[in-house]
Amino acid sequence: MSIAYADRPEPEDLHEWTARGFTVAEARRWIGGGFPLDTAERWRAGGVHTPDQALAWRTAGLSPYTVQPLLRAGMTPRDAVRWHELGYPHEEAAERHLAGERPGPRGWLRTLLRSRSPRPSALDGEQRETMRALLGGGVPAATARAYLDAGWTGAVAVSWAETGIDPAGAAVYRAIGFTPAEAAGLAGRGVDALGLMRDWWDAAIPRTEVAAWVVAGFSAADAARAREVGTTAEQAAVLRALRGD
Repeated sequence: MSIAYADRPEPEDLHEWTARGFTVAEARRWIGGGFPLDTAERWRAGGVHTPDQALAWRTAGLSPYTVQPLLRAGMTPRDAVRWHELGYPHEEAAERHLAGERPGPRGWLRTLLRSRSPRPSALDGEQRETMRALLGGGVPAATARAYLDAGWTGAVAVSWAETGIDPAGAAVYRAIGFTPAEAAGLAGRGVDALGLMRDWWDAAIPRTEVAAWVVAGFSAADAARAREVGTTAEQAAVLRALRGD
């Protein structure tokens, strides 16, 4: 072995990797990325499961011991670099990212660039709690921030964000009177919230009745005819409840 490489250990045999829980394919990828077994294990324990991501986080200045707060905040290596370049320590960047702030210059740099860079909008206490609840419920960070930006807060935000419906569509479904579960079922069938609202309002069905008729299985035209012969929204609501059961 040449002197130039005397301080670089040889990669462990594959059987050592598989004995520690790696598949052969995973082991080959980590070895190809230049990671010894112990280091690969530390990255995996820290929540980073591929050598490409480990390299990206390492390039961003993170280690297996410091990366977890950023992962929990829904950050990417690029996010970490952007915050760090603007003067934020990694832990503070994770807290601000989790609270919904966007990277912006701080201190003297913010003053210098004030005319070109808007001040980041910090979330209030309720919004921060909502963000934590959204992320804790498994809602992706981008979706969580979109709901907050649209004005959703509290348990209502969580229940609707969990449907996967975009916040604008969710607002329409909610305004018509659907529950999150009902709206998720409609969206899953490709029903557009705005189109649904337009069709039912064009049929002159009151907004407060739409959800009951839809869940009971009526089209807008069928509901209009049913109302003409005396069928009431209360009867449709009974059918809605039975379908829910």
